[in-house]
Amino acid sequence: MSADRRLKILRILSLIFVVGILLLILLNRENIKELPRFGYAGIFLATLVSNATLFVPIPGVMLVFAMGAVFEPFLTAVFAGLGAATGELTGYLLGFSGQGLAERSQRYNRIVDWMRQNNKKRDLAVFGLAAIPNPFFDLAGVAAGTLKIPVLRFWFFCALGSILKYLVFAYAGSSILKFLTR
Repeated sequence: MSADRRLKILRILSLIFVVGILLLILLNRENIKELPRFGYAGIFLATLVSNATLFVPIPGVMLVFAMGAVFEPFLTAVFAGLGAATGELTGYLLGFSGQGLAERSQRYNRIVDWMRQNNKKRDLAVFGLAAIPNPFFDLAGVAAGTLKIPVLRFWFFCALGSILKYLVFAYAGSSILKFLTR
């Protein structure tokens, strides 16, 4: 089997996987609300799900804010960040599959242009866009997949940015709870 044929099959399988994940989330949306009661593993899974939904925002930051008041904030942020980065792989896989629906978007084109510059800017773009509450991060994941940024590199910088973002929300939730219970 030729390399082109293998790549085509891998892209089709990636697209099928993304659609399957989205259908799984859609069919189980009521059960997702119960995930945080499973502790850090539940936080990981809840943020994975909230970030796996492409272009349909589910408020993962509010979950981390609330869970930071219940669990240890640092560990809450780490598990949430790792879950978020793993969930963002759906956007990456969508871009990799070559079916990037956002390719006509000006925002998408700006992100791709910025990420095409060089490896340092790509890493900075993924890290920076993951570190802020950002409804356009899915476009960065699609762009990273389209540009064939190595998946582990994308996941690593996405995880670092997400952990930083969730540290702020988890500690804010913890601080507010302490303030209100004084």
